[in-house]
Amino acid sequence: MAKGPGIPKGTRDFGPAEMIRRNYIFNTIRSVFRLYGYQPIETPAMESLSTLLGKYGKEGDRLLFKILNSGDYKSKLSEDILLKASTAQLSSKISEKGLRYDLTVPFARYVVQHRNDISFPFKRYQIQPVWRADKPQKGRYREFYQCDVDVIGDISLFNEYELIKIIDDVFSRLSVRKQIKLNNRKLLTGIAEKIGEKEKITDITIAIDKLDKTGIENVNKELEAKGIPSSSIEKLQPLLFLEGSLESKLNQM
Repeated sequence: MAKGPGIPKGTRDFGPAEMIRRNYIFNTIRSVFRLYGYQPIETPAMESLSTLLGKYGKEGDRLLFKILNSGDYKSKLSEDILLKASTAQLSSKISEKGLRYDLTVPFARYVVQHRNDISFPFKRYQIQPVWRADKPQKGRYREFYQCDVDVIGDISLFNEYELIKIIDDVFSRLSVRKQIKLNNRKLLTGIAEKIGEKEKITDITIAIDKLDKTGIENVNKELEAKGIPSSSIEKLQPLLFLEGSLESKLNQM
């Protein structure tokens, strides 16, 4: 029996009813962004791999969707490369573009490329789909939208307050209950230094960011896989489950 039409795993169709709801949400978000003076931009779905690679760490690079070069790309490769090259080496020979993984790196590229045409501080928002070659599961898709809002060219802490206010306004207008939690990378850096793994700050941050989703056992397994010794992982445990007031937590750290 012939297989009927379908879509790739990790993607979705959106019918009229879903589109009406989604457009309402997007329009609400846009209205708040504009209220605070942010301007819209769009960037291409694909970027040069030279722009994308190396910006997300090894895990992020692995999740990039790469696009094959057009034409007879194999004819330009020697038999030695085709037979002996690793997947990564071969990929670099037959692919020069990839689908964007997020909106942050394309925005950075946009600012550098158009720096003579934009005024700073530059307040921008961007609502577009992104793609990740991740394993599809409940609540995690290979194609999904991101709604980014950023300001560049101004180091005032007022910008941080404004971004928090934007988040609060968006969810209030959508009648969604919210709890805004603040973080500071200096705390994460301090934790990495305290357990003696300052150079592994990125790996540690990526792992503990998954604590609520995957649980402490899986976080510890990922830390071990990243080469962090068990003695350092043991020192980390009490820091992940601090209780009490903010002052009490800071004293415990």
